[in-house]
Amino acid sequence: MSRVLVTGASGFVGSAVVRALLARGEEVRALARSTSPKTNLQGLGCEIVLGDLKDPASLRRAMDGCEDLFHVAADYRLWARNPEEIIANNREGTRNVLDAAKQAGVRRIVYTSSVATLKPRSDGGDADERNRASFDTAIGAYKKSKVAAERLVEEYAAQGLPVVLVSPSTPIGPRDVRPTPTGRIIVEAARGRIPAFVDTGLNLVHVDDVAEGHLRARAHGRVGETYILGGQNATLQQMLAEIAHMTGRRPPAIRLPRVPLYPIALLAEAAAALSGKEPFVTRDALAMSRQHMFFSYAKAAAELGYQARPYQEALRDALAWFHAQGYLT
Repeated sequence: MSRVLVTGASGFVGSAVVRALLARGEEVRALARSTSPKTNLQGLGCEIVLGDLKDPASLRRAMDGCEDLFHVAADYRLWARNPEEIIANNREGTRNVLDAAKQAGVRRIVYTSSVATLKPRSDGGDADERNRASFDTAIGAYKKSKVAAERLVEEYAAQGLPVVLVSPSTPIGPRDVRPTPTGRIIVEAARGRIPAFVDTGLNLVHVDDVAEGHLRARAHGRVGETYILGGQNATLQQMLAEIAHMTGRRPPAIRLPRVPLYPIALLAEAAAALSGKEPFVTRDALAMSRQHMFFSYAKAAAELGYQARPYQEALRDALAWFHAQGYLT
């Protein structure tokens, strides 16, 4: 039986990948930082090792004896006091992981990129793997960091490292401990704290479908290729209406223009700079919301056999988990 290393294993997507591997009877080594909550790994029976993407020695120790690698870990923040920190963490952390994998002779690597590296279509249609963003055109530190890291991974693949790239769209579902930015929207909407919306769109996918896509990429993906692991497109208004329906609330009916929100975002960022707590709205988020981030997973369906359940099921699972964990009280 092969041993598989999963970085970012305590996180939202990483823990879903761990569960998918364990369900198939694989031996999993879960890499997590000492400061990361291990809630998502409790009771799973996997081996937990401590390490940090900034510590190459810890990565070499974690990689020892592993045949396959899922590099899921990332600094997933849309705001930071020092935006360059996000870019450095994701680019250089990925470099350290790939160097350790190369040294260990890992036979197969799946790297978790993001649709953040893609450019939404101006006509509102579904973007695919060919619609690549550049570092200069990417909005915000997180998107720039994922573009920089993805280009680095492609360089390693061109040099012969056996790595396949997957790009989840917007995962939602259970075990969103932090929660993610989208998870925060779900929680606040379920609590009746989002009375209005802006005109934007996103592609929603169940986190467990994303995990299954990772395993299919390992088995069937072509080295150096990228596969979108997406679900269904929805406007923010549609998403909020679904949450309202599921929680017995009235859906928001007020559509907000963006321009008046920029001063609010500026104030929120200023407050965050003092408190260190991530603001709920940022100028980058408003800029990104101008685009309908709609995507197609046709390539993953054709080459990997990947499929995604309706996003409404993911919302129901997310709400049930948030309720059970006390996030909605």
